[in-house]
This record gives sequence, structure tokens and C-alpha cells, in this order.
Amino acid sequence: MIDGTSLAEQFKAQIRQRVAVLQSQGRPVRLDAMLVGGADSPGAIYARNQAKTCLEVGIDYHLHELTNAATEDDILGRVLLLNANEDVRAIMMHLPLPDGVDTERIQSMIAVEKDVEGVNPANIGKVVYGRRSLVPCTALAVMEMIESTGVKLEGACAVCVGASNIVGKPVAVLLMRAQATVISTNVHTQDLDGLVRSADIVVSAAGVPNLVRGDMIKPGAIVIDVGINRVKGEDGQMHTVGDVAFDEVSQVAGYISPVPGGVGPVTVAMMLRNTVEAAERLGG
Repeated sequence: MIDGTSLAEQFKAQIRQRVAVLQSQGRPVRLDAMLVGGADSPGAIYARNQAKTCLEVGIDYHLHELTNAATEDDILGRVLLLNANEDVRAIMMHLPLPDGVDTERIQSMIAVEKDVEGVNPANIGKVVYGRRSLVPCTALAVMEMIESTGVKLEGACAVCVGASNIVGKPVAVLLMRAQATVISTNVHTQDLDGLVRSADIVVSAAGVPNLVRGDMIKPGAIVIDVGINRVKGEDGQMHTVGDVAFDEVSQVAGYISPVPGGVGPVTVAMMLRNTVEAAERLGG
């Protein structure tokens, strides 16, 4: 079992040390987050948890709240103000944004050097070219979880199921940079079962419950489940599950991440690490 919660705590301990060093130099670490819709927004709970997590590691958390009446120009204007503020070193946007707002346009306007979620297309492009950048947090989390197993990546066959801009594609590129042989697939891929069965490493981020079954896994393979799906259980209650049929796959895989308690906590830790990274860079 790749315990994401435990792994995240290890990263937070390292982050806490880096924050303390910066603070001792008179360089406080600060994260500015934007939330549209206030307390009624779907992102409000995450914002509160984020504030608590930042406090744990010594990061100053500033939440900028806009009402549901905020227009795309209102949101964009706030982003540009934060970009121009020299005291602001790290910016992130809580999602979802209101209907009618172009999320990609807003994200693309976050200053590259302050984009701690790695959602600006320029940062994603730097991942492709192997240049130093703020990498999308979930992709970073996936790589850290794979590397925590100690399994050699060079020459390994990795299959990524799902090719989103902030998970599937950057994960595939990062695996390529680690000298793995990467196959990018999706739910429409012909012989998906056979391709997954050939993999030493499987990363599923397709958003389809139970897409990856036990008979699709090579014995001993690493399986990282990025899927987050809400399904009704036999008890009639809604439950969060991943893309992987955990009970089946865990009997075959060498390493597996659970949902919840897997990629999620590590993703949060990577966002905090990117925040520190941005503060260190902007501070010289």
C-alpha cells in the first residue's frame, strides 16, 4: 500500500524546514488563493482545509473572496493585481468558477513564476521541454508516489489511462523524462486491457469507476489511482472511489495507492512545496 497520507506528512516536515529557513532570512512564505462564490462555493471547504494546512507548515494564507456576481473580467482583474503585487509570491485559483467564466483563460493569466498549481500553459510547456518550472501538483504527486516504491523507472513500461492537460499528459512526459517507455491511452483505446496488462506502471486518471480490473494488471506492477468518482454504494450512500477496482487489483499489484488517502494528500503537499519553491526563486 502506498499510503498517501503518511507520505504527505513526510513532505510537510521537509516543507516546514524550508519555510523556517526562509523566515529566518526575513522572507516569509505566502500563498494567495482566490475563491469565487464565498462560503457557498464548492471550493469553500477545500479553502478552509487549505488554510489549516498552510498554518501547520508556517505558510501565510491569504484568501481573496469574490461573490457569485463576479464577472470574468472581475476575476481576471484580481489575478492581474496579485501578479503585480511584489508581496505575493504564490497564486492559486479554487475551482469551479461560475458558469460562463473561461477557466483556462483565467489560469493562463496567472504569472508563470507564481503559478503554484502549474496550470499556466507556459509551465506545462516547460515540463515538455524539461526546463525548470512549477509542475502541475497532481502529476508531481504521482511521480513522488511511484518513486517512493524504489522501483527503477529506466526502461520500465508505463501506461497512462487518461490524457488530461494537468494529469495524464504531464505524468506521461515526466515518466518519459525518467526514461520509462510510456503508452498514453484513454477509455476509447482499442485493446486497453492488453496494453494495461503489459505495464510495469499503471497510472489511471480517466474518471471512470472500476475501469481498471484485477485481470488487467501484471503481477507486481505499480498502480497509481488518480480517479475521484462519487458512486452510490450498496448501503444507498454516496462514496468516493477511484478508477481502480481496489479489492481485485490489490491482490495482484506489487504497489497500489488507495482512494481516498492516496494521491489526494500528496497533491496538497506538492502544492505547498511549489509555494515554497516559488518563494525561494522570487527571493533570489
